[in-house]
Amino acid sequence: MPGPRVYIHEFIDILGHNRARYMYHMTANWGPIGRAERAQSCFGVWGVVGSTGQWPQVVNLWEYENWDALGANFETELTGAGLQDRSLEDWWAAAAEFRSGGRDRILVAPDWSPSIASLCEHRVQGGLVAAGYAHEVVTCRPGSAAEILERVHADGMAAYAASGLTLVGAFARAMAADDECILIWAFPTWAGWAASEAGDGGAAGRWRRAQFDLATQWERILLADAPLSPLRIGRQPNEGDREPTWENNI
Repeated sequence: MPGPRVYIHEFIDILGHNRARYMYHMTANWGPIGRAERAQSCFGVWGVVGSTGQWPQVVNLWEYENWDALGANFETELTGAGLQDRSLEDWWAAAAEFRSGGRDRILVAPDWSPSIASLCEHRVQGGLVAAGYAHEVVTCRPGSAAEILERVHADGMAAYAASGLTLVGAFARAMAADDECILIWAFPTWAGWAASEAGDGGAAGRWRRAQFDLATQWERILLADAPLSPLRIGRQPNEGDREPTWENNI
């Protein structure tokens, strides 16, 4: 059944100094498995810039073609005694050494929000080379998330572009009260990001304030690409990205 693209969005809390190992594990090790067995694409794996949010923390974003694909993913995953795919017991055990927990959301994208395939194609053609990303969680009045996204499309993207930021993804949280959006913006330089935050926040800041009739909270953190994140390398990570004996690098 056709339908909107659906995403799993994860905030992952990292144990100790394992963030680099965890990001490698998710991209080189899990990414190819997820594509082959779950029809799941890696949209992004990012480290949270600790001075702007919880640390050490990683954000993962996984893309599915539609709700049917997400349902098939869960049907595959929830098979073992511990609600984990038996074929991935070793992978799960390794991942558990790097993380302590986290919080996940199911997100739905409007059709104008770019897919990871289109973003990678743009990256290969020389566009969207990002120094970092602004990740926004927008809490709004129940029932108004769709309107927030409509406003992003109508004039928010232009306002952010005037402040030097490009939309990477716009999403509404599913399985809730239609009261939360997640917006991800790329910026090409850290100096450019600083300029976008200075003073009143420029065009982007003025646009945000104009949404306060609907938005009740607007939290922004910064992200940096993992070395094998698709937006950095312009493609999905694959088996060739693994070290010769990847078990020694997890």
